Amino acid sequence: MKVLITGGAGFLGSHLADALLDRGDEVFLLDEGPTTKIRHRLGHEKLHFTQDSVMNEVIMEELIARVDLVYHLAAVVGVEHYVVDPYRVLNVNVNGTQNVLKWACKLARRVVFASTSEVYGRNAKVPWREDDDRVLGPTSIDRWCYSTSKAVGEHFCLAYAKLGLPVTILRYFNVYGPRLDGMGVGRVVTIFVSQALRGDPLTVVGDGRQTRCFTFESDAIAATVAAGVRPEAVGGVFNVGCNVEVSIRMLAERIIHLSGSTSKIQHVSPEAVYGRSYEDIPRRVPDIQRMQEILGVKAMVSLDEGLRETIEAFRREMEEAPSHGSCD
Repeated sequence: MKVLITGGAGFLGSHLADALLDRGDEVFLLDEGPTTKIRHRLGHEKLHFTQDSVMNEVIMEELIARVDLVYHLAAVVGVEHYVVDPYRVLNVNVNGTQNVLKWACKLARRVVFASTSEVYGRNAKVPWREDDDRVLGPTSIDRWCYSTSKAVGEHFCLAYAKLGLPVTILRYFNVYGPRLDGMGVGRVVTIFVSQALRGDPLTVVGDGRQTRCFTFESDAIAATVAAGVRPEAVGGVFNVGCNVEVSIRMLAERIIHLSGSTSKIQHVSPEAVYGRSYEDIPRRVPDIQRMQEILGVKAMVSLDEGLRETIEAFRREMEEAPSHGSCD
């Protein structure tokens, strides 16, 4: 099978590329970012990398014409982006997705769209089923632009499905693992691990009682591969995650313990980190029945097991980073 992964040099895309290459598939990657996360695969006879953007329609047509299946993972992701540059979030996530879907529909190619648990907003009813309501805050709060951009992408997927496009939607719940982000930036696991390995305080935003369900990358990738190859997944919307609920305070404590760090926990206000254009979600828990029954995937990696692997990967990254001496 020939497969295109947009955002293929990113965290999830790089792990998906590994899984598909290991299956024997021919893999085409599109990404406008650096190739650091895929450098171990560069030169593989079945890997092809194009450094460009989903906003480039000419490139999208050329690449989609060469494959059987498209995994559309490219997006602007991360709190630091959607509270600082909501325009870019909306532009890339909505218009870039339209470019992918338009050419996939014209060329009759199957698509798997990477959405997010953020689409549920602040719905207080948990666990969230795929057909549950979206409950959002006002448009004046920038934090909701990412949720909205992904929901619009889902609407376009379902609209194209009515035109005959075979499409599947995946809503990921806090996927983590090696290659997640650059040291000290991005999502909460990366930030906490980086702080713990440096011996800095782990900065828990708010009181730390907000909960998440963390999904190790190998479990998320198993579901992602299944979504692209199982016929019964076409037309479906699936939560991808585990249903083990963990508070952010507990996550910080586990990372300190597993890393052997001497770090302490420091609570900081949301406003001090993200400004006033942010609103946190108290609980985020998926119903994973569809993932288990239709995709045939069950999350297998425990939080401690996944954190150990992630911590060791970041420890190696720190050790391999070039040191910069000083000249007196």
